[in-house]
Amino acid sequence: MEVKLQSGAAGALAADLLIVGIFNQEKILDVLKTMDKLDQAFVAQLATMAAEDGFAGRLGQQLVLPTYGKTPFKRLMLFGLGAEADVTLSTYRKLGILISKKITALNNAQATATHNQDKAAAKKNVKASVVKNTAVKTISLLMRSAVAKSVSKPVTATVKKDKGEAVPVKKTLDGADCLSSLVEAWILSSFNFAKYKTKEDDKRAAANSSTNCVLHVMSLDLNAAQIKRAVFTATAMAEATNMARELIAEPPAVMTPTRLAQAAVKIAADNGLSCKILEPEQVKKLGMGAFLGVARGAKEPLRLIVLKYNAAKTKKTIGLIGKGITFDSGGLSLKTAVGMEHMKYDMAGAAAVLAAMQIIAKLKPDVSVLAVMAATENMPGSAALHPGDVLTSMNGKTIEVNNTDAEGRLVLADAITYALREGADEIIDIATLTGAVVSALGRVAAGIMGSNQKLVNAVIESGARSGEQFWQLPLFPEYKDALKSDIADLKNAGSRGEAGSSAAGMFLKEFAEGKPWAHLDIAGMAWLDRERDEFCKGGTGFGARTLVNYVLSQGQKSS
Repeated sequence: MEVKLQSGAAGALAADLLIVGIFNQEKILDVLKTMDKLDQAFVAQLATMAAEDGFAGRLGQQLVLPTYGKTPFKRLMLFGLGAEADVTLSTYRKLGILISKKITALNNAQATATHNQDKAAAKKNVKASVVKNTAVKTISLLMRSAVAKSVSKPVTATVKKDKGEAVPVKKTLDGADCLSSLVEAWILSSFNFAKYKTKEDDKRAAANSSTNCVLHVMSLDLNAAQIKRAVFTATAMAEATNMARELIAEPPAVMTPTRLAQAAVKIAADNGLSCKILEPEQVKKLGMGAFLGVARGAKEPLRLIVLKYNAAKTKKTIGLIGKGITFDSGGLSLKTAVGMEHMKYDMAGAAAVLAAMQIIAKLKPDVSVLAVMAATENMPGSAALHPGDVLTSMNGKTIEVNNTDAEGRLVLADAITYALREGADEIIDIATLTGAVVSALGRVAAGIMGSNQKLVNAVIESGARSGEQFWQLPLFPEYKDALKSDIADLKNAGSRGEAGSSAAGMFLKEFAEGKPWAHLDIAGMAWLDRERDEFCKGGTGFGARTLVNYVLSQGQKSS
């Protein structure tokens, strides 16, 4: 999607669609009158039509009106921003979602009408008549952020001392953040994985993405440089997240560890990152016995994927660790058929880390980032790991395997150790780790836990900037008791059916070696069985933007 700064009067651009946000109970005519080069009598008619249709500016309410050739824009779209006091970045994300879906629907309708007309004409062997073109290719957006308006309640929990009492500080939304949220959600909503579809209707739907347009933005609050930066950031975030969704969407016979490694090599080459791909013999020499143990039952060879972004003016390195199980059968602790159905998404943690590294390379924060992804299948082959086997991890701890379907923590353990050996100062791992987190939190929030509360808090705040929610789960010392083994240093799975997510986190903590560490369990958020918000069914790329926002918070963004 190409985005440009619109100069001059609002509504003066010859566009297919003009989009204007309206606050709840705001007088529509007063807003439209600001477009001073338009026929004011017709503007009043538009306001009357909107009122007669019941448009009142409620959050998410939308109305598209034709302009009958009396304005430079062919249609007017009014979007409800809700009560002004309640406007947040999520308001603008919602705006981006609904705009994207509306434009896609209009363009699909146009494409279908044209196709049907051509098909009918061909059948009759006559020349097709011309269908009126209603596709939306040029859009003008009057960006009305809360910056120029008073916000009556705090957006953040900032407080100040006033006569000894803590009181909320009023804070306005940043216009650039509002625009970035809108564009990011717009692009995310346009995602359509139709690679394996054969029907013409499906192919047309994929081709008519709402991002195949030019968006002209007019804002009283932002200059050209601010708009350019906001759009650049949003585009980098959304396109990389959609890339992660494509990796997850591929069939497991296609998205093997080797193929995932090839994707990483391309990302590195395209974005100036350093890259190492370690094969089984190299992993064996490093003593990564836990990782190797999981890979034993698979015909497909494992890959350890390592990417590095080097910032010149920093001594700190953040380690991002991604679980890359490209298919999880459960191993000899075999899953049910239903439980196995979507297990191609068990590499969603690695996909999120790859997407994060692509974004980081574009935004260039002043902090170094090391990404490590352990990629393998978990299969019940003839050499597969047995329940009861003992593995020796890279850091020397021995692990009794009492559940081969608790394989993610095994590969993460060695990946964490590798990152620490390579100089990571703190660790964030991300994984579709436990079904228990879905039972606890549903598909509303991901679980988070860690050894450093400051780090955990910062990650939660970073997720909130992109609408990615996290809920902290405990790591009580008692959970370690469930990991005690009679014959090894620890077991890989705790008490069945009891605090499964926290027990898994406690296992991983054993490998953090005292460094600041946070664990993100995204099992409930990495895959959706139904369309929701900016996401269609399937993989979501959840966590990529959270990781990036955290990294950016630790290092100044380059200009």
